[in-house]
Amino acid sequence: MPELPEVEVTRRSLVERVRGARIEAVRLGKPLRWPLGCEPQALVGRCVDDVSRRGKYLWFALDGGDGLLMHLGMSGSLNFAEAPAAPGPWDHFDLRTSRGTLRLTDPRRFGAVVWSATAQAGAAGKLLAGLGVEPFDTGFTAAGLHAGLRGRRVAIKQALLAGDLVVGVGNIYASEALFLAGIDPRTPAGRVSLARCERLVDAVRRVLARALELGGSTLRDFRDAHGAGGAFQHEAKVYGRAGAPCTACGAVIQRLVQGQRSTYYCPRCQKR
Repeated sequence: MPELPEVEVTRRSLVERVRGARIEAVRLGKPLRWPLGCEPQALVGRCVDDVSRRGKYLWFALDGGDGLLMHLGMSGSLNFAEAPAAPGPWDHFDLRTSRGTLRLTDPRRFGAVVWSATAQAGAAGKLLAGLGVEPFDTGFTAAGLHAGLRGRRVAIKQALLAGDLVVGVGNIYASEALFLAGIDPRTPAGRVSLARCERLVDAVRRVLARALELGGSTLRDFRDAHGAGGAFQHEAKVYGRAGAPCTACGAVIQRLVQGQRSTYYCPRCQKR
């Protein structure tokens, strides 16, 4: 599933190409998670002012203050091409512009493209309202994380994935950050001390920053708007390495399932 690094890599790969572009046509394929929310023809003639990211969402701001909120779902990707091929069965949204065509491809159709009058109200406001702090913002602090975890009985990994305390720490990156911080993923969230929260905040930022440097992670479907895959998965210390030796201590990396998601950890380096 595309997480913060993959979504940000996608944004960076297309923002300069679509900024200032005029919309010439809109094509809808099979229905996505939610309806578009406006008539496609109403977007024709509008210009894309900018592309920003909030959590795993991309906001395509249009002239006039409204815009399109996009989510890549479980398996989606955005591609931008001057002369794209004919749409296939998994190509569900085309935004043809004066610079080229932006296409959303999503085999599982959990992605979304939603029009909203502003990013703060309407459909976008509702979808973004419950998101936690951005991990690279100054508001993501050990004290804030510690306070948010207080009283939670859920495991710390699941608390990170929830997205209401900090956004974008997906399954791969939560496993990697907890390894770097030395915290067992099964530890009850409310028992994580302030000192361990300090290590965890630092680990989350370091892991996500490295993932951004490497273009995100490509396990199956993810590609940026240029069609390039990510490489972070090749540097993972625990994720996907069940049965292999820990790179730090040599113990065997373990796998367990939490909330229907695979978790990987070192039983020696990571403590409850």
